[in-house]
Parts: sequence; structure tokens; C-alpha cells
Amino acid sequence: MKKLGMIGGTGPESTVDYYQSIISRFQEDTGSKESLPELLIYSINMYKIFDLLQNNQEEELAEYLAAAVLSLERAGADFAVISANTPHIVFDKVQQKVNIPMISIVEESYRTAHQLEIHKIGLLGTKFTMENDFFKEPFMANGKEIFVPNEEDQQFIHEKIVKELEQGIVNEETKKEFLVIAERMIEQHDIEGLILGCTELPMIFKPQDLDIPQLNTVEIHVAKIVDMITAD
Repeated sequence: MKKLGMIGGTGPESTVDYYQSIISRFQEDTGSKESLPELLIYSINMYKIFDLLQNNQEEELAEYLAAAVLSLERAGADFAVISANTPHIVFDKVQQKVNIPMISIVEESYRTAHQLEIHKIGLLGTKFTMENDFFKEPFMANGKEIFVPNEEDQQFIHEKIVKELEQGIVNEETKKEFLVIAERMIEQHDIEGLILGCTELPMIFKPQDLDIPQLNTVEIHVAKIVDMITAD
């Protein structure tokens, strides 16, 4: 059984969700409630991540994340993950700076979309995730179309993620507005699926809320993580 090293705190709410989901999925896969995986969590400061990205300091962000992964590596982790979407903007740079393999939430999300055979896909997340290409690239490179909301809606979503969801606040009015944005994307772009490209978005979106599949990036990532833990 392999030992996971997880970068958490990005934000705290989703870190808790990751931990609980990994335990639940592991016990389900092993068929034992008395079985638990061994894992390490290094909690970092999500606001530092936002500040670095806001100031276009991607190299500094890569160094910050790589230092955390290297600490997990020294503590005995066999592989690592970053429990958030936005920091994956420098995923490749981080992987080059460390020795243990890392599992990309972006690549796993693409694989899920491919398996579902959906070709026109909406993407929601922080403004950094929506306005940059790091999440879109594997989809576009393989002939899929990926759409984001307009600039005004992007700003609204980002603000609510940072000021509400990252704080553990679920506001019904915010949910209504998010669903309006999603429905508008369905109407305008005929999207066949929606990527919840921020690990806090499942606090707002529930499977029954939309008539199209939702790609919950936490669930997708966790499934691959547990596969890696239990791999021979």
C-alpha cells in the first residue's frame, strides 16, 4: 500500500472533504470499515497562492508548492497531490522540482469527460482557473470544446468562492446566481457537461440541480488517489 502526501489548506473546507472522501472511498474499495490508509497532509496558505497569482509570480508559486511536496517526500510519501484546482496552473513546474509522482486533477478530469463522451463542456472555478488555459489545454488538444462564463460572471463567481465558500459559507442566494450562470451556459453554448473546477463548488452544486452531468473534481481526484494508494 502506497502512502499519500497531500497538499491541503487550499482551502480548508475542501481539505476536510478530501480527507473524508479518501477514507470513505478506501473503505468502500477494501470492503472494511476497520481499514484506513496512511497519509500525510501539509497544510499551506491559500491566500498566499492567490496573492502570488495576482502578482504573476508563477515561479514563486511553483517553489512554494514544491517545497511542501519535498517535505512530504522526506516524511515518507510515495506520491503527492494538490487538493485544489487553481494551483495546478504550475503543476508541471512543481512535478519537475520533486522526485515522487504527482496526480493531476486536470488530467483526471479530462479522462472522465472522455469516458462520458461529452465534447462541449463548461468550466467554473476561480478567475485564475477560468481565465488561464492550464485546465482547458488537454480538452482542446483532444478536440473538445470548453467554455467559461463571461467576464462579469467570472468575477462574481471568484468573489463568492473567496469570500464565502472558502470560509465554509453556503448562501442560498449565491447558489441561485450560480445556477443561473450555469443554465445560461447551457442555453448559449449547448454544453453537455459542467466541470466544477474549484473544490469548494460541490458545496453549492448538487447532482440534481442541473440536467447535464457535473464533473466533481474532488470525486474524480479522490477516485484516482485511492487507486494509487491500493495499487501493488
